[in-house]
Amino acid sequence: MEKQPNNKQQVDERQQYKQLTSSELADLFNNYLGDSMYSCVFEHFLQVVKDDEIRDYIKFAQTISKRHLKEIEKIFRSEDIPVPVGFGEQDVRKDAPKLFGDLFMLFYTVQMTGPGALTYGSALTTATRHDVMHYFRQCIRDTEEMYARGVHLALAKGLDMAYPNIPYAKKVDFVEKKSFISLITGRDRPLLAMEIKHLQYNINTNILGKAIMLGFSQVASSETARKYFREGAQLSEKQFKQFGEYMTGQDLPTPKLVDAYITDSTTPPFSDKLMLYHTSLAGKIAMQNLGNALASMMRHDIAAEFGRLITVVGKFNNDGLNMLIEHGWLEEPFSAADRKELSKHSHGNE
Repeated sequence: MEKQPNNKQQVDERQQYKQLTSSELADLFNNYLGDSMYSCVFEHFLQVVKDDEIRDYIKFAQTISKRHLKEIEKIFRSEDIPVPVGFGEQDVRKDAPKLFGDLFMLFYTVQMTGPGALTYGSALTTATRHDVMHYFRQCIRDTEEMYARGVHLALAKGLDMAYPNIPYAKKVDFVEKKSFISLITGRDRPLLAMEIKHLQYNINTNILGKAIMLGFSQVASSETARKYFREGAQLSEKQFKQFGEYMTGQDLPTPKLVDAYITDSTTPPFSDKLMLYHTSLAGKIAMQNLGNALASMMRHDIAAEFGRLITVVGKFNNDGLNMLIEHGWLEEPFSAADRKELSKHSHGNE
């Protein structure tokens, strides 16, 4: 009797001829641009960092980014897909002095693991090809290790990244009044643990965002870019203050700004292209964070503020994208075929 192939064997055979899907193409493309940018950022950090333990941690992060790039290149080349240009040596100035202090470098690297975990989780759960699924599973493991190592190191350096404590519940309760979520009286009730989590998360990202934008505004080559980065710093500060007021209004602590870790250097360590793309990526992350928070907010006054900010941040992001396009720096993402355009060049019309 002929031996029947098992399910794994059948799946493996089909996978050999499976094209990358639109979702897989999008996630691999964005991941390549992001990791090529982070690799450049880490390159500058490693050139100027003084603390040996922070240096080792950043080196670990850079190794991960470079490995990701090689894996994506391998997948693209196997499919005869052009590898994105991304960022490289031309985007890092090797003789540039330190723009940010050592603790900021640590804070930055740890904070970037949050968006990474969300992005890789989304990519994994929309992938179906085995090699792509394997790649994003590894990315999640990498991010998990980066976060754990970074948090432990931050605590050892006196950089407390813990969220506020609230009292434990004494018993299980159920909400009885509709005013719990109403626009008028709901704003007077204590913040829920989930609301505190999202407020704190957005405070942290804006602390980071403000410092990055201030640093970039000092070193950008063009006045247009410097002005744009100053606007970004102001936008981050407004959000930091607004979210902080919700917390301090209920006697909850908020973390301090890290602006003190910006040096007085005016020499650009990065190209304007990299800094504008970094800002564009940070803007996308901000939109994602605001959307996640909006979906979890049960106090209408706070939800309304998050909804308003999505529009404001969206406009800021759009301005940055236009600047990238004007300079010819925005790589065009993969897209569906333009059937109408193709029909104009059909051989049947000749």
